[in-house]
Amino acid sequence: MKPASKVIILLVLLTAVASAKKRDPLTEAEADQLRTVAMEPFKRLKLFVKFTEARLLTIDELRADAKQADGRGQRIHDLLEDFTSLMDEINDNLDQYQGRPLTKDDRKDFHKGLKEVIDADARFELKLKALRSAAETDAQTRTEARDFHFALDDAEDALKSSADVAREYIETTPIEKKNEPEKKK
Repeated sequence: MKPASKVIILLVLLTAVASAKKRDPLTEAEADQLRTVAMEPFKRLKLFVKFTEARLLTIDELRADAKQADGRGQRIHDLLEDFTSLMDEINDNLDQYQGRPLTKDDRKDFHKGLKEVIDADARFELKLKALRSAAETDAQTRTEARDFHFALDDAEDALKSSADVAREYIETTPIEKKNEPEKKK
């Protein structure tokens, strides 16, 4: 077998193994909740924010519980990866709803969702900064950070992207379109 063929086979196998290891950041219950609000932008975004915040709260709980010190760095890594995946999902949903024609009521809901995301992004940023600070100043967290520092970088990048997208969309999506007649009640 030629060396080039061996390299190609090795790359294909590594890709298959890597994709098989990818975990779903959502629990089955969370996925079910999202399915029930699939066509409601505000409710969907609100759920994504709730699930994302839950990952950060779990990190806080892990860090506060000395009994969970064994393997904590890897568990924080996994939660940060879930956080990043969920932030990417939020961005995908924002893009999806931004690109489609919305009724006046849907635009209002979309705006509420955008505000929810922007508010959550501010809270998330504080939590990630606190984790970053602990990784730099606390000896135990510094040791554990070897397992999660790249995941923390990715989480911070995903958060910045989400905040930028939400702010851009809130500025460019009018709640009411001009020349749209107001419905009489």
